Amino acid sequence: MFWDRVEIALSWLSGQRLAMQRLLERFVRQSSFTGDPLGVNSLISMIDGELRRIGLKAARIPSARFGDHLFFSSPAPGPAAFLVGHLDTVFPRAAFEGFELKGEVAHGPGVFDMKGGLVVGIFALEALARAALLRHVAVSGLFVSDEEVGSPDSQPHLRERASGAACALGLESGRQGDLLVTARKGSASVEVTARGVAAHAGNDHVQGKSAVWALARFVDRAQALTDYPRGVTVNVGTFRGGTSKNSVPELAKAEVDLRYAREEDGVSLYAALEQAAKEAEIPGTHLELARTAWRSPMIRTESSAELARVYGLCQEESGLGSGEAPLVGGGSDACTTSAMGIPTIDGLGPRGSGYHTKEEQVELTSLVPKALALARFLGRRAV
Repeated sequence: MFWDRVEIALSWLSGQRLAMQRLLERFVRQSSFTGDPLGVNSLISMIDGELRRIGLKAARIPSARFGDHLFFSSPAPGPAAFLVGHLDTVFPRAAFEGFELKGEVAHGPGVFDMKGGLVVGIFALEALARAALLRHVAVSGLFVSDEEVGSPDSQPHLRERASGAACALGLESGRQGDLLVTARKGSASVEVTARGVAAHAGNDHVQGKSAVWALARFVDRAQALTDYPRGVTVNVGTFRGGTSKNSVPELAKAEVDLRYAREEDGVSLYAALEQAAKEAEIPGTHLELARTAWRSPMIRTESSAELARVYGLCQEESGLGSGEAPLVGGGSDACTTSAMGIPTIDGLGPRGSGYHTKEEQVELTSLVPKALALARFLGRRAV
């Protein structure tokens, strides 16, 4: 019934390469480091304006810790296709900023992870709007500001707003060969605080109880919990403590990243960390663990595999590859929708490489085909 309108949408979208590149440049030039709420909110204002312009209802969800989150929806009734994305990046302004073109490749913070995916989503939705299809396609989504630190603030909002969705589509970075992500490891963030007793390192060393020493003992035990055959890894990413070399440190802190292929492995891994903390304590010191973020694994199911098959056909018709990617170690908000029982696929953004590095880049030639695939999939859901 709506075949002709879908073709109108695809025809318009096919000529939008330069416009997509320009919007991507605007997004990348706006720094949106997770720890910079003002920067993130500036980007949200841009995207809010784009979504409202094309006829979607949009609402900002304030956060006391991070930038706002942005929920949007079309006027069409029924279970929606839910778009999942994030606006934050891992780079502070001074560390990496700007946008640079080198032939058919663009470089910049977040250009691949995942501002390119946001551009793909926006243009696919605008294509549907221009073909008068948005009122017939139930689509909604949530773009969050804290994904790079595990979505501790936005996860409850995602669970609430994605509830009842027909499927979830993650706009995260695309994979080589355009393979679709149907399985991801779960992830957790843990803060470890060691407390001891301060003392002068020369005059009163015997009275001091070193928090740094206790935390170092913990690090050794924690890293040893990595078990590659089981898909379990532990990474102590930061370690801070002490005030000067001639003071016995009374405080030390570390941040720990956990990855696990099965939920039960994550639970047992955290319990093992708690035991490691107890064993690492020396007389006069105490270690405390705080789980600051937790994502369940994204598990491949029959329904998600079928979703990947159908979406893969849309990719093939758009000149892309298809198929399923192997298990991915990095987590995303698609893990949350998957854990809710919603058929979920991820990695629908453009192709590129170097995410979380200063070599981050995106293949500009993949922008239009990726948007075409998404528009095809959504347009065929019109009722």
